[in-house]
Amino acid sequence: MGKDESDVYRTWHHSPAHLFLPNHTYIVTAGTLHKEHIFSGDRRLALLQNELFRVSMEYGWQLQAWAMFSNHYHFVAQAPVQASSLQDMIRRFHSVTALRVNKLDGSIGRKVWFQYWDTCLTYEKSYHARLKYVHYNALKHGLASVAEDYPFCSAAWFRSHADPSLIRRVERAGHDRIRIKDDF
Repeated sequence: MGKDESDVYRTWHHSPAHLFLPNHTYIVTAGTLHKEHIFSGDRRLALLQNELFRVSMEYGWQLQAWAMFSNHYHFVAQAPVQASSLQDMIRRFHSVTALRVNKLDGSIGRKVWFQYWDTCLTYEKSYHARLKYVHYNALKHGLASVAEDYPFCSAAWFRSHADPSLIRRVERAGHDRIRIKDDF
């Protein structure tokens, strides 16, 4: 495999192969170890959300949807030219958030994150369905009755910033049959 190919397709032990394509969109899901609700409360969820904003900007990933919960998160983002930076970005995100929440709890050294799953979205319908899934995930978990009312997701931001035609396409998208690890 040539040098360029290794940045596109990587296999890691204990996980499926990861496809890294420049400027493509990905959905990422991660959960805490043993599904513990380590990020309960507004302060901790804000810490998680703000760090996602910071680290995605630092690595050049453009967030398009996000949802933060006490024991997991989802986000959809467009990769930069160096799409394989996802692994480093997630590592940094998990490291910083674990250090901060462990300091709050006085649990220095506790393992916080279990692992993450990423999928490269290559079809427009798949992209729309996953945007909708992430925006509506707080409803699935019973944390809001209106997606835009949950403060730790992008639903309200999307509604006020996205092009109206994209909003309509996302609203029409079926998201009930997609498979995303979300048994938290």
